[in-house]
Amino acid sequence: KDLHLSAVEPEAPSSPNHEFPADWSIKTRLLFMSSQPFTWAEHLKAQEEAQGFAQHCRATETNLPQSIQEPKLSTELRCAFQQSLVYWLHPSLPWLQLFPRIGADRKIVGKATPWSQDEALRQVLMSDWSVSFMSLYNLLKAKLCPYFYVCTYQFTVLFRAAGLAGSDITTAVICPTTRGLREAMRNEGIEFSLPLVEESRTRKQKNSEGNLEAEVANIPEECNSEEGGEEPVPSDDDEESFSWLEEMGVQDNVKKPDAISIKLRKEKHEVQVDHKPESLALVKGTNTFTLLNFLINCKSLVAVAGPQAGLPPTLLSPVAFRGGTMQTLKARSINAKARAQLGYEDIFSLEIVGPILPHSLHSLTMLLKPAQKGAFSAVFYTHEPTAAFNTNLDNANPALNKEAVCKDLPTCGLHPKTLDQLSQCPTLGKSSIRILEMKDYTYTWRS
Repeated sequence: KDLHLSAVEPEAPSSPNHEFPADWSIKTRLLFMSSQPFTWAEHLKAQEEAQGFAQHCRATETNLPQSIQEPKLSTELRCAFQQSLVYWLHPSLPWLQLFPRIGADRKIVGKATPWSQDEALRQVLMSDWSVSFMSLYNLLKAKLCPYFYVCTYQFTVLFRAAGLAGSDITTAVICPTTRGLREAMRNEGIEFSLPLVEESRTRKQKNSEGNLEAEVANIPEECNSEEGGEEPVPSDDDEESFSWLEEMGVQDNVKKPDAISIKLRKEKHEVQVDHKPESLALVKGTNTFTLLNFLINCKSLVAVAGPQAGLPPTLLSPVAFRGGTMQTLKARSINAKARAQLGYEDIFSLEIVGPILPHSLHSLTMLLKPAQKGAFSAVFYTHEPTAAFNTNLDNANPALNKEAVCKDLPTCGLHPKTLDQLSQCPTLGKSSIRILEMKDYTYTWRS
C-alpha cells in the first residue's frame, strides 16, 4: 500500500529556503491562501492606483518591513501591490484575449477580426508589430529590458538579456518546435542547440557505457548492432545492399525502401520530439539577432486560416516599449469558511489572473511575506508550453558575478531582489512550481 501511494503522490516538497527558484514559465492564474485577510488588496484608492503606475514607470524600489501590523492601512503596501500587477502588451485589441495564443482558437472564434479578409490591414498590423518587436530587442541589448516573450499560435519564444538565467550573453529559447521550424532556422544560418535532447543523449551514453560489459556478455553477436531494441540507422548505401536480389532474379518480387523511406527512418528520432518539451531550442549571442530577422520575415509565424488568421504574435514585457500598451493583472480577494476540528475557520484567498510573468510572481511574494505575517500558501497554474523555459542552459556560467549582473542591469526595471533571483541558473528543468508555501518566513515548493 505504501509503495502504491508513493508512486502516485506528488513530488516531495523542497527543503525550507529563504528564496524559491526562478520560474520562467508564464502563469495564467495564482491562488494565494492565508489565515490572515487580504483586505489590503481590495478597493485601492485612485491616488494609490496612480502612485502604483508611477512607481512602475519610474522603476521605484519599494522595501517593506519584515512584518506590517495593519496592512490595510499601509499606503506603501497598496501602491506596491498595484505596481506589481503591471505588464506591457502588443498588439492591444480589447475585445480579444491575446494570451495564451496556443490552443486559443475556441476563445477567438466568433470575435470581430477585420484583418482576416483585408490584406492592407494585415500588412499594417505586421509592420507595427515588427517595430514593437525590434524596439523590445534593442531595449534588451541595452539591458533596459530584462526579458520578453513572443507568443505565436504554434510556439513561444523567450528572449533574455545577458546576465539572466546564469548566462553572460543574450539568449533566446523556443518551445515547442518542429522539424520544419528547426530546418528553416538552419537554412537561415541560425545556430542553435537542443539542450534536453543532448542531455538525454549524454545520460543514455553514460548508462550504456556503464553496462557495456554486461551487454556484450549477454547479447548475441548478431544483435549488438541494435542498442536498446531500436531500429538501426540505415546507411547511405542501402540501395546497393539489395544488389544480391538482382543476382537471384527476384528483385521485382521484393519491395525495396525508397529514398524517402530511408530519409524518414534517419529523421525518426528528430521528429519524435516535435511539439514536446524536449524540442526546446536554445539560441545564443549574435544568433538571437538573426533569429529576430527570421521571425519578422517568417510567413508561418502568423496563421493563414482559422480564427487567428492574420493576427500578429503577442509580445509580453515587464517594461514599456514602442507600441506597447500598459495592462494590469486582475486581482480579487475571496473569503470562505473551511471545516475544522472545532467547527469552521476563516480561510482568506487572493486570486491573480492574467499572463503572470516571472518578475510579477516574485514581486507579489515579496509583498505577501510582510502582509501575511510570513505565512501563506499558493497554487500556481502554468501555461504548460512555457514550462520547458526552466531548462538549464548549456554552458551557463554558475559562478557568474552577481555584482556584475546588477551593475550591468541597473535600469532594467526590476527590483534588485527579483533581479538576483532571475540571474540564477534555472533548476526546475522541464517542470514548473505548482505549489509554494511560506511558513515562518521560509519557502518550500513542489514542482
